[in-house]
Amino acid sequence: MSRRYFGTDGIRGRVGEPPISADFVLRLGNAYGHALAAAARDRQEWRKPMVVIGKDTRISNYMFEAALEAGLVAAGVDVQLMGPMPTPAVAYLTRSLRADGGIVISASHNPHHDNGIKFFSAQGEKLDDATELAIEAALDAPFSTVPSERLGKAVRTRDAVGRYVEACKGSVPKGFQLGGLHIVVDCAHGATYQLAPLVLRELDARVDAIGVEPNGLNINEGVGSTHPEALAARVRATGAALGIAFDGDGDRVLFVDADGQVRDGDDLLYVLACDWQASGRLRGPVVGTLMSNYGLEQALTARGIGFVRARVGDRYVHQQLLAHGGVLGGETSGHILCLDRASTGDGIISALQVLEVLQRRGITLAEAVQGLRKLPQKTVNVKIAPGTRPAEAASVQAALAEAQRAVAGRGRAFLRPSGTEPVVRVTVEADDPALVDRTLQALAEAVRAAV
Repeated sequence: MSRRYFGTDGIRGRVGEPPISADFVLRLGNAYGHALAAAARDRQEWRKPMVVIGKDTRISNYMFEAALEAGLVAAGVDVQLMGPMPTPAVAYLTRSLRADGGIVISASHNPHHDNGIKFFSAQGEKLDDATELAIEAALDAPFSTVPSERLGKAVRTRDAVGRYVEACKGSVPKGFQLGGLHIVVDCAHGATYQLAPLVLRELDARVDAIGVEPNGLNINEGVGSTHPEALAARVRATGAALGIAFDGDGDRVLFVDADGQVRDGDDLLYVLACDWQASGRLRGPVVGTLMSNYGLEQALTARGIGFVRARVGDRYVHQQLLAHGGVLGGETSGHILCLDRASTGDGIISALQVLEVLQRRGITLAEAVQGLRKLPQKTVNVKIAPGTRPAEAASVQAALAEAQRAVAGRGRAFLRPSGTEPVVRVTVEADDPALVDRTLQALAEAVRAAV
């Protein structure tokens, strides 16, 4: 059964256009609330369900927070409002406060004119496909309000920031200190703008913060993990030891080394996997995605570390980690999952795990990634008409098979229809840049011809 509203990471779109409109979000909150209430009755729990709501810093969140609150309260659900909080903080607080579910209003790394709704289970994990389909089915029922005596209430959560700061610090050993290490932190004018500098300063870092002046419209604008050039320039200008960039909702993290070179999620997975293998912390295989660089797979395999690829999306990485008994996985974009420390991808906690490795071993970030040789990788986005599937055409499948033969043993070639945009992503990687270019051009042309 196909999903009508949910994509790779929740429901996302342009503000004011279906489904990211106030009336839809009102109905979504109501449908979700009634589903939670029905589940509680099935368990014979005669109490009001409770949901926590967090948001990033985009201006439309005032509207959507109010809409969700009204829909949930009308369904007889109590609500705790967190205010601006990173997505992983909401996941943690959902579990910590023993809520029945959590909601984040955010479009992650997208600009301010986009927004989205993400859900967490009571365990602080992304919802599975079946639960998302159940929510979509509930949306077919009309909006309904319970009797007045059963209406929910909404309150502001007390000390949400303090609770989460302590959770972050608790993810590293008790005696861990950064000893005045000079770090530039880029918070993308997003949800980490208060928390990330605070956590690092409490761990004795010397913090230079950028992207910490949100105005509702500047989230991810020229800053953050999608624009690391601003962070790289500040690191070089200040002589900092390294830089850390988050995205708008704080579930992605990238690093910049002392020379200003960006180190992405593949680099960070390599650093953590090698150290955790040596210390005995690593369990199961490392899980990447279709986009993870072939060089990462080669480097881990050479060290005897298993590597599994999941579909793109941190929820699918999480599923594969659980299926294989793993604790470490992530995406090139910077979603890093450390399941022995957090239930979902957490930018701040993942950054602290990397810092702990560097500090304990007394090495720089550049030194920590020396054993990783990533292959040249290029991606072309081919625009398609919404609802079409050119990647499934026989001619495209034949071109894909030919591309894969061309790079066999030297890299990979694959297609990925986007879950959020009307494009097919054509990706080729190999040990020869010229081979990459030739193969990519031929495969992309085959997709364009089938559009």
